[in-house]
Amino acid sequence: MSRGVRVRGRRRAAAVLLSATVTALTGCSGFLVPAGEGEVPDPARSASAPRSGLVRAETLHPTPAPAHGDPARTGPPSAPPPEECPASGAVVTMGEVLTAMMSRAVVLTLTNCGAKPYRVDGYPSVQALGEDGERLPVKVNPAGSQFGRDHGPEALTLKPGGTARSMLAWVSTKEGGELVMADALELAAAPDAGARVHPLEGHDIRYMDELNITAWRAELPE
Repeated sequence: MSRGVRVRGRRRAAAVLLSATVTALTGCSGFLVPAGEGEVPDPARSASAPRSGLVRAETLHPTPAPAHGDPARTGPPSAPPPEECPASGAVVTMGEVLTAMMSRAVVLTLTNCGAKPYRVDGYPSVQALGEDGERLPVKVNPAGSQFGRDHGPEALTLKPGGTARSMLAWVSTKEGGELVMADALELAAAPDAGARVHPLEGHDIRYMDELNITAWRAELPE
């Protein structure tokens, strides 16, 4: 295994998270949402009474930016500095870390930074990277989480300056095993749209089992 692919046992990762977060955690799987949770709509759920346990992203309070060298706070992912619009005409940025019910997620925003309409129909391209930029074996599932269901792809044509959004959530699986520690995420509107690297800060988002991603939509999933 290369130097960049660093794995830790669940117990060791839990110990790191205990010292890195204000809320005491009893294990790594404690703050990770079970994979696939939130995918199946609940027909009994009414518009006025959300299903118990379902957290709407728009009601969550984003974690504030940490002070330099402060490991006790969950830091927001670092957005790249302003750059020229890529040839694809689309750029993906990552929002602040959202925390709820010992879970973690971020909102991805696709912006048409070009001068022509941009068509999107599918899922973001997400790849975990190690400290040397190597690709890590972290599975990315097209699925929802307790932060929002995945309603599937929707064909959108974004005007210049238009946006679409997706929810990326950290999840755990029953198989468990070792967690992979990533240093960054490589994000793109689509596999062939030109990716940018977003460094990760904070132990609770650097340790990963799997990731769930919702399809690009005009509005965040509920």
